[in-house]
Amino acid sequence: MDWSQIIQNTILAALGVDAIYFAIAALGLNVQFGYTGLVNFGQAAFMACGSYGLGMTAQYFGIGLWWGIPLGIVFVIILALIVGIPTLRLRADYLAIVTIAVAEIVRLFVRSVKFNYMFGGTEGISNFSRDYRELNPFDPGATYGFGPFTFSGYTLITVLVGWVLVGVFALFVWQLMRSPWGRVIKGIREDEDAVRSLGKNVYFYKLQSLILGGIIGMFAGMVLSLDRGSVQPDNYSRDVTFYILTALVLGGLAKVAGSVVGAMLFWVIFVFSDNVLREITRTGPLRIGDFTIIQSTQVGAVNYMFVGLGLMLLMTYRPQGLFGNKTEMALDGR
Repeated sequence: MDWSQIIQNTILAALGVDAIYFAIAALGLNVQFGYTGLVNFGQAAFMACGSYGLGMTAQYFGIGLWWGIPLGIVFVIILALIVGIPTLRLRADYLAIVTIAVAEIVRLFVRSVKFNYMFGGTEGISNFSRDYRELNPFDPGATYGFGPFTFSGYTLITVLVGWVLVGVFALFVWQLMRSPWGRVIKGIREDEDAVRSLGKNVYFYKLQSLILGGIIGMFAGMVLSLDRGSVQPDNYSRDVTFYILTALVLGGLAKVAGSVVGAMLFWVIFVFSDNVLREITRTGPLRIGDFTIIQSTQVGAVNYMFVGLGLMLLMTYRPQGLFGNKTEMALDGR
């Protein structure tokens, strides 16, 4: 078994683009879920708003790529209003049902044949990131770094920009939660009736939190699409939100560091498990006697089983995550 390659792949996963966009999306979800108590299962839809904002500006509107940022913000606000206006006065579980349904509706809408001319259908939108690539000071075909910390020039620019964004949003959320606005939304999570009795418009604060967390999540979608060089609707399936939520819970709710470290740790566990299983089955199926335990074609499914088992153990023995507090998990579901 090639342990050096396994460790190198694991380290790259902890620092790579997947961990970056998970961390940004988890920071946005933390604002909504961890701090405000809004059970949002549709963060992938807000990520799609950012990706399609970038793709549509360059591909169809004929304007600069960076106009996709304000367009993505407009998409996020519209989506948050559609989701939030009818549901934020209801119990938390209703919001969860609506958000997961809306995220799936958004995915099916952008991949539909009827709107293929606008969103590209199942093939999505590609060839829109030229402006971004022209800013790259590194040779796309060269390799930079040392040891396990090695990236191609094509990826390195996104990794650097991505971690800068993670740092900016982490600092922003940390400062925001220390402000009077942050104390109000944490109060809403604990007991919204008490906050309402103090004269605060709880509904309006919830809507602000939903929009703000969605805008942060929008940048996660932009990082993903710029790295891939395309926007694919199935990259924003409901599974993505649950993986991001898993990373958030792994790090700890209502903790800024938990959003970042949880995303990194999620990919460390996922990639390490996947690489070990592939090494075990590289020379053939793993057997005990005549009984086949796992074949190479089953590695992906078994790896997801391990991730699910790990989440079950986490929720059983440490539901607050690495940096969290058990009281942060107790949401007011009224």
